[in-house]
Amino acid sequence: MTHEYTTAALALAGATFWGAGDFNGGLGSKGSNAFGVVVVAHGTGLLCMVALALATGEPIPSHAALLWGAAAGFGGGLGLVALYRALAIGQMGINAPVAAVITGALPVLFGIWKEGPPALIQVVGFAIALVAIWMIALPSGEIGRPKGLGLAICAGIGFGVYLICSKQAASEAVYWPLAAARAASMAEMLVIVTVTRQNWKPVRSLLPYMMLAGVFDSLGNAFFMYAVRNGRLDVATVLSSLYPATTVLLARFILKERISKLQTAGMTAALIAVPLIAAR
Repeated sequence: MTHEYTTAALALAGATFWGAGDFNGGLGSKGSNAFGVVVVAHGTGLLCMVALALATGEPIPSHAALLWGAAAGFGGGLGLVALYRALAIGQMGINAPVAAVITGALPVLFGIWKEGPPALIQVVGFAIALVAIWMIALPSGEIGRPKGLGLAICAGIGFGVYLICSKQAASEAVYWPLAAARAASMAEMLVIVTVTRQNWKPVRSLLPYMMLAGVFDSLGNAFFMYAVRNGRLDVATVLSSLYPATTVLLARFILKERISKLQTAGMTAALIAVPLIAAR
């Protein structure tokens, strides 16, 4: 039981830092190119992970672990760009929970492919998730149709890939695979902005938000890696996927965001769906 509590505590700590990172990333994306935000955030995260790896004396893992980390970085980088853009053009309290539902579902689907069909409670979770997304996307006379919902779904897919690949890398190390992930995502973003010739240079006044996003996101990743090293992927995934709770609370109390009652119910249903989807 103590072992399970430790996994839960690590995953919830990861969720807290991820939510704070998304909130700051969303603020940094307002008026800035999302690719540039990720470059700054992940550059900051790369420095953090290398510093922690050196400070803890973590041995450099095998090439396979580093490649899994890099693969996670490619998926997570695209997911983060999509999420930051979704948070910038839409409401944080709507798009973040939608991304969380997709993020929680993909590792479970991976488990279904590896281990067999889902339990009834997981089917219920999928049904609630679909209803939640419909409720959130439903036009409201008070606010109107939410923007960025498609980007939030794309973000969830990218994050789901990140979680699956991270589990493979975590068997050997924590900080070096995360450093590889950050290096890969930075390179990915720089290639994209170079090919598309986008003006990705971040707004200087928003740099603190981007750097905070990088620090919080990297700490969340580290806690998640420790959680999957300590316990099951589905348990760590579902608890870490509750990160929108932090984002929603920060958006509500700092930005004073307003949402309709129906959309509030949809967000609540989305958060309820995450543990059901990951249940066994």
